[in-house]
Amino acid sequence: MTAKPGKSPRLVALDALARREHSRHELRDRLRERHGVDGEALDAVLDALEADGLLSDRRFAESFARARAGRGQGPVRIRHDLRGRGVAAALVDEALAALDVDWYRLAADLLARRFGEAPPEDYAEKARRMRFLQQRGFSHDQIREAVDGIE
Repeated sequence: MTAKPGKSPRLVALDALARREHSRHELRDRLRERHGVDGEALDAVLDALEADGLLSDRRFAESFARARAGRGQGPVRIRHDLRGRGVAAALVDEALAALDVDWYRLAADLLARRFGEAPPEDYAEKARRMRFLQQRGFSHDQIREAVDGIE
């Protein structure tokens, strides 16, 4: 199958990359599903974009991790989301290591912002706070320290 008439696959990919960074996997899926590009033509377009420095999983991972950490998401969730977007584990690890984030402090700040400085009244409230941080993607150690820090 070929691209929709009017736009070359490269131009469609450049339009997508102009809006935001994409992983190779994301861009491949986008071109395949929305624009009917497939096979060798698709690989050739993606390879050319990487060779030109316009498509980079490393740059995508760094940008994605920085944005998600800024939104208060933890390293477990960021790692999971990046892996789901087809980014290699080594690049995910590099992107997370490059962040200058104290995950323990971030978890404690989120908890205080959401629930205030008062300690939980009972175990059910403590569990609720722990679930909140778990859903945001923090590790067990980070959650425990944040919740215990308030008590």
